Amino acid sequence: MAYTRISDIVTPSVFNPYFLERTAEISTLVRSGIVTPDAAIDVLAKSGGKTVNMPFFKDLTGTSEIIGGGSSASSLDVNKITTGTDIAVLFMRGKAWGVNDLAEAISGADPMAAIGDLVAEWWNRDEQTTLLNVLAGMFSDNLDNDSGDLISNVSRGSATLAAAANLIGPETLTDAQYLLGDNANKLTAVMMHSALMGRLIKQKAIDYVWDETISMNIPYYMDKRVIVNDNCPRASAATAGYLYTSYLFGEGAIARGEGAAPVPTETDRDALAGDDILVTRRHFLLHPRGIAFQSASVADNSPTNAEAAQASNWNRVYEKKNIRIVKLVTNG
Repeated sequence: MAYTRISDIVTPSVFNPYFLERTAEISTLVRSGIVTPDAAIDVLAKSGGKTVNMPFFKDLTGTSEIIGGGSSASSLDVNKITTGTDIAVLFMRGKAWGVNDLAEAISGADPMAAIGDLVAEWWNRDEQTTLLNVLAGMFSDNLDNDSGDLISNVSRGSATLAAAANLIGPETLTDAQYLLGDNANKLTAVMMHSALMGRLIKQKAIDYVWDETISMNIPYYMDKRVIVNDNCPRASAATAGYLYTSYLFGEGAIARGEGAAPVPTETDRDALAGDDILVTRRHFLLHPRGIAFQSASVADNSPTNAEAAQASNWNRVYEKKNIRIVKLVTNG
């Protein structure tokens, strides 16, 4: 009797480009505009090393000078344009699955496509988990070193006493948005816990826009694309209920680049266990623009999610108003 093996279905040289393309295609981060495709970022991700330097020009400062006449006229001062360096870290991650996890996919009409979609969906969810840990580190640094100037915390310790001013809504979202001052309108998406989304739906505050490319209704709140993720922080309040963390993003707030793992896809067989194995590996950037990674506390070649969440590993290098992410903490 002939058995179908993973290696009969998955040819790594064919499978790897397919699942990477699908990962980007179905990525919630990409579809929402938080991440915008950038070939230059892909090149940086493939450039080698554990971190990637991304130099940038700082904005021009100062005021105009008077152009005087007569013998007392002075020359204009010559000012320099200054530079800074943003630093992104390369996440080096991998995941292996045995045939039991993929048995249903193997029985499909197009098994390689089915497996590719499963793998792409998994990496899409994993990217969001990694990003939420990055955001935790970024905002811990913001609280420690920048007086929390990108954080709007309107919550109360006791959720039973929470009023409208402590809940997500037009006023609290607007207050958070305008932490960026006259750059506030650059924030175009919001990521929130499903409990908050449910409350807004009950209030009939969510608008839906049909997206032809994915044949789905996309939710919007106050003209912002809504991303629902139950990994958004939810902490118990002092008396009852929860404190919820939501994030507002501008387009391209996160730099995403696909690196080059030496062996990105391979198959194997555990003869003793009778398992066929599919292994995928990725090197990628998922970086909040303007918040430089410091590598202050990283034990291995690449940070874990817990290390990405540490304040000591981040430092803001852009001006505040040029950071396209703010944090909002509410009671619901």
